[in-house]
Amino acid sequence: MGGPGNPPQGTPEGAPGGDDEYRSVVFDESFIRAARLQEFSAEERITDHTPAVRRAPPLHRRGSSWQALVLVVVIAAAFATAVYLGVRQPYGGPAAQRTGSLRMTVIPLVPVTAVPGGRSTDLYEHSPAAQFGTGAEGITLPAARRTANFSSGQVMTALTTVKDYLVESSLDPDVLTGGAVRPVRVLVDPDQLGQFDRSFARPLADGLHAATGWLVRFDPARTVLAEPRVRVQGTLRAVEVDADTLEVVSDHTFVYAVRPARGGPAESSLFTVRRQLSFHFDRDDLRRHQAELVTSATQAGPLACVAGWADHLQPLLAGESADPAPPRGTDPYATGSVTNLCGTLAAGAQPKLPRTG
Repeated sequence: MGGPGNPPQGTPEGAPGGDDEYRSVVFDESFIRAARLQEFSAEERITDHTPAVRRAPPLHRRGSSWQALVLVVVIAAAFATAVYLGVRQPYGGPAAQRTGSLRMTVIPLVPVTAVPGGRSTDLYEHSPAAQFGTGAEGITLPAARRTANFSSGQVMTALTTVKDYLVESSLDPDVLTGGAVRPVRVLVDPDQLGQFDRSFARPLADGLHAATGWLVRFDPARTVLAEPRVRVQGTLRAVEVDADTLEVVSDHTFVYAVRPARGGPAESSLFTVRRQLSFHFDRDDLRRHQAELVTSATQAGPLACVAGWADHLQPLLAGESADPAPPRGTDPYATGSVTNLCGTLAAGAQPKLPRTG
């Protein structure tokens, strides 16, 4: 046969004739691939002038192409999934830890006698706060020592973040009597902002949602600062909890000179708040200069035990007293853990003014 059906390497040498003449022909691979022939049926062969064979149509591998495309898509999807899971949770890395809620306790301290009044300077001078520091200078930082998994620089970042939190939440005049909360809020771990916001939208004495568990503030309609310079003394301690967590524990006593918001000139009185706070830091917190608050224990007085304190602290002012008072006394200047849910303000915690006349 002539045309495209001929052997691709040309016609074999030698004249045709007999069986022996084909013995020298080698049907190599190229010949077989090119011989795309198909035998006609018997009916087709009896028709005049019809050759015994015809060219077969070229094969179309549509099925194979589709299967190959599906395979490529499956492999790409599997690879993308593996990369995603590897980024989200790399082998050997710790699982992400969820930030918990702040647990808080506020303990009102009820005075056993009428609240002493006088000039702020005299009250401070004759109180246990006489030797305390003033303002932010009273919050001193310990030496920052590296831990097994955190550098000294990271430890110092945690300590300074806690100091900033104490300054904004316990010393800032706008927070104390102006109702501002943003200076404190920006220092809180983002995962706790929902709890923080609920504590100010609807304060509750439920151990979770008291505004006074996050900061110190007075009812501005009733109490103002008689002296802007708050006295403070306390300690900070940093320890490593695990390979991914630093803990800073603070224990400070703040002493405020306050007076009535309304009326003419009035005597000042002292209001004492002891705050014991624990903070956790992961590396994201350190980078953002924010902290997760774990626990907050507050002792504050002189307060009435039955007075609402979840939203604002409402100090008993000069000359005021509370009745009845709980049977046992609590000294906020003493060391040790806070355990009472309501207590009395120890006599030694009040100023001892010299008698005149």
